[in-house]
Parts: sequence; structure tokens; C-alpha cells
Amino acid sequence: MPIFINEENKEFHLQTQHTSYIFHVMKNKQLGQLYYGKRINHRESFGHLFEPRFRPNVVNVYPDDQHFSLTTLKQEYPAYGTGDFRYPAYMVKQANGSRITNFEYKGYRLIKGKPKLEGLPATYVESSEEAETLDILLTDELLQVDLHLFYTVFDQYNAITRSVKFFNRGAQKIELPVAMSMSVDLPDAEYVMMQLSGSWARERHLYERKLQPGVQSISSTRAASSAQQNPFFALRRQDTTEDFGEVYGFSLVYSGNFLAQVEVDDYHVSRVTMGINPFDFNWRLDPGQAFQTPEAVMIFSSCGLTGMSQTFHKFYRERLARGKWRDVERPVLINNWEGTYFDFDEDKIVSIAEEAKKLGVELFVLDDGWFGKRDDDTTSLGDWFVDKRKLPNGLKGLSERIRGLGLKFGLWFEPEMVSIGSELYQAHPDWVIRTPGRRMSPGRNQYVLDFSRDEVVDYLYERISSAIEEGSLSYIKWDMNRHMSEIYSAGRGPERQQETAHRYILGVYRLYDRLTSDYPDVLFESCASGGGRFDPGILYYAPQTWTSDDTDAVERLKIQYGTSFVYPLSSMGAHVSAVPNHQVGRFTPLETRAAVAYFGTFGYELDVTKMSDEEKQAVKNQIAFYKENRKLLQFGNFYRIESPFEGDGNVTSWMVVSPDQKEAVAARYQVLAKPNPAWERLYFKGLAPDKQYRLEGSGKVFYGDELMYAGLLLDDLVPQQGKSGQYLDFNAVIFKLSMVEE
Repeated sequence: MPIFINEENKEFHLQTQHTSYIFHVMKNKQLGQLYYGKRINHRESFGHLFEPRFRPNVVNVYPDDQHFSLTTLKQEYPAYGTGDFRYPAYMVKQANGSRITNFEYKGYRLIKGKPKLEGLPATYVESSEEAETLDILLTDELLQVDLHLFYTVFDQYNAITRSVKFFNRGAQKIELPVAMSMSVDLPDAEYVMMQLSGSWARERHLYERKLQPGVQSISSTRAASSAQQNPFFALRRQDTTEDFGEVYGFSLVYSGNFLAQVEVDDYHVSRVTMGINPFDFNWRLDPGQAFQTPEAVMIFSSCGLTGMSQTFHKFYRERLARGKWRDVERPVLINNWEGTYFDFDEDKIVSIAEEAKKLGVELFVLDDGWFGKRDDDTTSLGDWFVDKRKLPNGLKGLSERIRGLGLKFGLWFEPEMVSIGSELYQAHPDWVIRTPGRRMSPGRNQYVLDFSRDEVVDYLYERISSAIEEGSLSYIKWDMNRHMSEIYSAGRGPERQQETAHRYILGVYRLYDRLTSDYPDVLFESCASGGGRFDPGILYYAPQTWTSDDTDAVERLKIQYGTSFVYPLSSMGAHVSAVPNHQVGRFTPLETRAAVAYFGTFGYELDVTKMSDEEKQAVKNQIAFYKENRKLLQFGNFYRIESPFEGDGNVTSWMVVSPDQKEAVAARYQVLAKPNPAWERLYFKGLAPDKQYRLEGSGKVFYGDELMYAGLLLDDLVPQQGKSGQYLDFNAVIFKLSMVEE
């Protein structure tokens, strides 16, 4: 049983295979935090873990007890304004303007399995035996408002999820300017905070900083999770490595404005909070209304960063991603964007598809430019009707030709945006996010449709579903290329304008949910100027995301390495593109571009009709290799070996091992060649120590422990000189290992 309850002491012990999370009801009937970390034995009382201490200059709850102060006590879901001067987890504004509350413990209920979160993506169970949910009820009797704290324990996945629901059963309206999804107080501050930050074309780079007194945070105010900050961070002990040591991972299943922060107080307690960003947020609850926060996922590992990442990978791959494509090997695709941009017609598209089919491609994706009068990025967004100038036979005619080749057919949309010159904008200017009387700020020559309005979502559903049926689509790339400004919704009154950003994301989820439910065979890939909305919320609907618009193999090493700290390889769209690279202008070998893209959902983004016969044969071989190892690469256990964020960043290596340890594919990448290099070895991971492995292409056999502990000397395996006699830059080597059958 993953949840133990000591009734007499009102203690709750949430236990996974490797983790314990313990809290209790304090004497003021609020919740106190006792322990979160490596699994410990259950006992009848954890009172010894509660350590109230006298401290000077604090605010006490009781006149006769100077030890009991919310100023210093570790808490579970702390409130504002009653002696705790740290940032609260929530705030309730009342009709008289007060923000002071007193939510007291009223009881609990245990639920087999896990209830759905209404209108929100969340992890799930396929059987009620997989998890157990604890619902803690707190009530403010004066306000007649209930607060439900939900904890779901996934025992076998070693994961705990949390969310909160507010319900106003009183007679007065209330407002929620702060409603975080979780809070936990850790007993010290000896941690390094790890975050994934960046910008367009350099998303999810790894940054680290030692915790200091005060607040350290990451956030988004862009109405999207953003390329700038990802809704994930980890706290590792200073000596924690990939393979050893303790680390806590926190991830928010949400795609909008978020805040994730750690506040270190004057006694070195670290308060971790995560949820919707309170910036420009305020939610009104009328009598009888409820508000549900997004879900936060907590992972603790005592087996290093790899242990944390592999737990996230398996959990998100199997209990967040859904539908047919969750467990199905993803098709090798070709996208025409960097091959043609807007300059194409039906025959050009079919010629690319014909050549791609010969090379082994399985899915053709037509990108931007197929609709309205879209010859550049200044027009036609919102007019999702085929451009007969380019496609005279419509989507149906093109699809029939593509599918007649034996390929599946996919299409690009950017449903959340509109162009000023579009027919849609002319008909419905009020459907745009804009503030009355204020100038509209363009971004990428486009504006944001108000997805908080049902009629907007309904219109987009009708247009996309029509295209799915007309084109017999197997795939949709859903793009989103600008952030929200001048936030105001014409669909709601002034008292609800600070709800707009959250309601917008709920509208995005609503459209995703309708489309994925009605068209379960269609593979959805999320995109937001590349990886600008790469988050668990979107993963619930679209099992893969375009990882970055930057397809340069060297830059992708950092992007994919950082992304791997929380997201599985099956979620990372990764393509081979032409050189010079369109984002950075770099020339890299075709083999290296493929060697990076293998570690994701593989494809191409170029015009194969312009390739030489030698290049086409190389592509054919690459696709054959990927298909042979596709299941392993998409669903195996991923190990990071050498980091591009450490040292000079010149070498990166990683590998994937099958769950049964019978197969592995490793890769080593070297950015710049070294003159007369030292002896270099690759130290593999995750292999069976006492089993023998054949290194394909070398004729050599090694024990797993040799490869992991003695390493593989690279001199004879990594080419150091090119045909011209010059040392090779941008070099990649793939190692395929197969267990020798006894």
C-alpha cells in the first residue's frame, strides 16, 4: 500500500518503491512538512521528525507557546499573512479586501487510481491498481471555502503528483491572485539548482547555480511555457553526478505562464513552489464555482541525475503521452520547409515525395504556404482553405498522389494565429487578443486569436477537421510562432481580464482534446517556433514536439542533451537538414547530422531532389539503420555520458540501452579535431557486466564490465584524418552493441 495513515497522530506517509513523503496535521490544524527523500520504514509515529524550536523575533501562533511559529516551521501548503513571511502557496482575496485565511484540516479520503483533472492535461492510470490518490480537505469556515490537496502516488513509477482544487461554497465571491500547484519545505539549502533555459534556436541549455539566501526562480510571462525557461528544475546535492547522489526533480504539466522558485530563508530551509505564475493572474470564484490548478510532478532519485531522468522518461512516455502513438514506433518523415519554403507547387512537392520514398521515407509533411494566398509570412494565417494556385487539385488531389506512392501525408497548421490581411480577421476582428483603444503590437506579422472564446475554438476545429478528412491526413504539425501582448479578451468583462492567459491555454487544450479524440489515428507534433512550448502539458496531446528550429548538428547536441534531463527521446522531433545550415551557416557532414538526429523522432528537412547520388545512398543507409534500431532509440533507456556543458564542450556522448540490456546504440561527437590527441576512451553505461557484447563493424567482442569500467580506446575507431589529410571537425561515431548469445 503506497499511502500509510497514522490516524491517531494525523500523519500521512506517501511511499513509492524508492521514495518517502511525510507530512502531518499540526496543532493549529494546518499541515506541516516532515520528510521528503529516500524511502524510509513506516512507523506508528513520526513525531520525532517534527522539530519546533524557539527563535527570537518571530510571530507565534499561540501566546503560551513560543516554539510554535509559522515563521520557522516547515509547511505543506503555506498561507499568506499569519506569521510566515516567506512566499505563500496561495492567497484568497475576499469581498472586504482581506487576504487573511485560516484553512484547517477537516479530513481525508483515499481514492484507488487517479481522478482526471477537468479541462487540464495530467498523468493518468490504466488500472486503478497502478496508483492511489490522497485527497486532503482543508476548510476556511468563515469564508465557507474548501481547499483540496491531491497527492497521487505512482508506486512502480517512483513518482508523486500534486494539484490543488479550490471550491467556493460560501455566499460571497472570492479571488485567487495566487494558486500554486505544490509547495514543499526542504530542511536545508545545500543544493545546486539546475534549470533549462535559452531562447529561439538555443532552447533548453543547462544552467546551474548554488542555492543562496533569498529567492531564485524561473518563470514565463509570455502565455506559453517558452523557449526562455522550461517548466522544470532540479535540486541536486553538490556532489551528485549522473550516476551517484541525491536529486529532486520538479516538473509542471502546463503550457502557459508558470513560476518555479526556491526560497531559502534565514534558517536555510528551502521552500520549493511551482504553479501558475501569479504575475498578471487573478481568478474570480463566484459562489458554487471551483478552480483546479495544473499538476506538478515530483521525482526523487538517490541514484544520480540519470536515475531522475530515466524515471521522468518512463513516466511521461507511458503515463502522460496517450493514444495510439504512445507505444507505436514513429514514422521516418520528410518535411519540405527548408527545402522549398513558400516556393512550391503540386508537382514540386510530388517530385520530392517520389525521391524520398525511394530512400525509405514513410511520411511526407507539407509545411507552411499551402493555404490562402500565403507566398510569405505576412498574410493568410486563419484562412485555412487550400491555395488552388499551388495545389489546383486541392488537398484531396495532392494527398491521393502522395499516398499513391505508398507514403502517408501530413500537414502544417498554425491555428492560434491570424494575419491582419486574412479573410478571418476582416470578418472577426474581435477574435484577436487586443486591448481597446491601444495599439496592437505585431509579432512575426501576425496576431494571437483569443482561444479563451469557445467560438474561436469551434471555428478552428471545423477548419482543421475538414482538412484532416479532405486530405486523409496521418500527421499534423501544430505550430505557434508568437507570444501574447496587449492581453485583453473582448469575450469577458473587466473583472475577469486577468484570467485571459490561463483561459487561453485551456482553449488550446480543448481544441487539442477534441481533435485527438475524434481523430485518434493522426499523429500530432507540437511546434512553437521550434521548442518554444516543449512542456508536459502539450505532451499529453502531442507525443512528440519539434525540439528546435535550429537543425545544426553541433547546436542540437546542447539542445537535445538539455532536453533529455526530463523529456524522453520519443518526444524529440529531430531532423537532418541541408548545409550550410539555415540557422547558423555551419557546414557539417551528412553522417554527423544523422548521428545527432537518430536520438529522437527521426526525419529530414531538405530537398532530396537536389542531392547527389552519393548523398542519396547515404540517406538510404541512414534510414535503414534508423528503422533497424528505431524501437531501441525511441523507447530504450537513455544515458548521458559526456556533457557539452562541461569543460570546453568539445565532446558529447550518450547512449540508449534496451530494457533487457541485449542491445545498445552509443554515439560520440567531437566538435573540433585535436592535433595529436591524448589517449581517449568512451565509457559505456547500462550494460550487463557479465555478458559479452559484439561491437558491430569491428569484429571485436567485449564484456559489459570492460566497456563500462575500462572503457573503449577510441584511436582505432574514431577517424582523425579526412581524405585531404586534415583533421576532421564535426566528427561523429556511432557504436552498435549486440549481446552475444550463450
